[in-house]
Amino acid sequence: MGQIPYHILKTLSTKSKMNGHIGEESELRHFRAHPHLRRSHLVKRIWSFVLIFILLFAIYKTWKWGVEQAYETTIIVITPTHKRPERLADMTRFSQTLGHIRNLHWIVIEDGNHTVEPVERILQRSKLPYTYFYTTTKPGFPKRGWTHRNMGLEYIRKHYKNYNRNAVVYFGDDDNSYDLRLFNNYIRSVETIGVWAVGLSGAALVEAPHVVNGSITKWDVVYAPSRKFAVDMAGFAVNLKLVLGTNASFHEGCIKNVPESCFLTQFGIPRDKVRPYGYDDDPKEILVWHTKTRNIGTKGERHGYVIE
Repeated sequence: MGQIPYHILKTLSTKSKMNGHIGEESELRHFRAHPHLRRSHLVKRIWSFVLIFILLFAIYKTWKWGVEQAYETTIIVITPTHKRPERLADMTRFSQTLGHIRNLHWIVIEDGNHTVEPVERILQRSKLPYTYFYTTTKPGFPKRGWTHRNMGLEYIRKHYKNYNRNAVVYFGDDDNSYDLRLFNNYIRSVETIGVWAVGLSGAALVEAPHVVNGSITKWDVVYAPSRKFAVDMAGFAVNLKLVLGTNASFHEGCIKNVPESCFLTQFGIPRDKVRPYGYDDDPKEILVWHTKTRNIGTKGERHGYVIE
């Protein structure tokens, strides 16, 4: 086809502009004649901007949440457990506490020759990522979870050796009482070793680090205050990097000593470089309690219910 002559194109363009100008004037006259339509049109435009803003804000928050999830510190909890009448009650309570904590891997080690179905069901109901296996106490070791904590450490060193995110390891017994803030405010921010107060630890009302100018100078404890690390098992956490970089464990040499201090000494971190938590809070609240569920002598039949 041939080209359209220039004067025709110019005429068409002029008419188009005129028509557009006439259309705009007609729309303005229409709005002036009907003010309520002008208000309605304005409201629609405002709502369009509001909806666009809300959509963009939602996209931003979703993106930010994803970034935070990708870089949030993982908490690895090692829990030895053994058969006893009150165990299922303890595990139920503990699982429903941990279920509120993000990015947590629960490693549970059964003291026995097999895992236990009711415990497995509790772990499944928690919806947490978990690992559940069994082992018996190594000959010559105390029957207080030493072997099981060591197995948990071995599992971590094998399966987390190439982990490219920050993580912290915590020994959480199944019968203690935990505040959610312990995990979110204390444990998740531990960079080397972190310590804090524990209520009802042994014969003490509370055991805690004694802090002066941000550094630990001694331990406010009843039992063996001269220990290098006079802490309860529930009163400390260790960054994954330290665990992977050493062979620290509850080994034979710890049997004649206090296990917590023996274990922590192996990391080579000076006491004044350990970070204390909660000492300067107001009020100074305890976020973990060394409670014990005791069997006072249960009697009777199971009546078909699941109980150990």
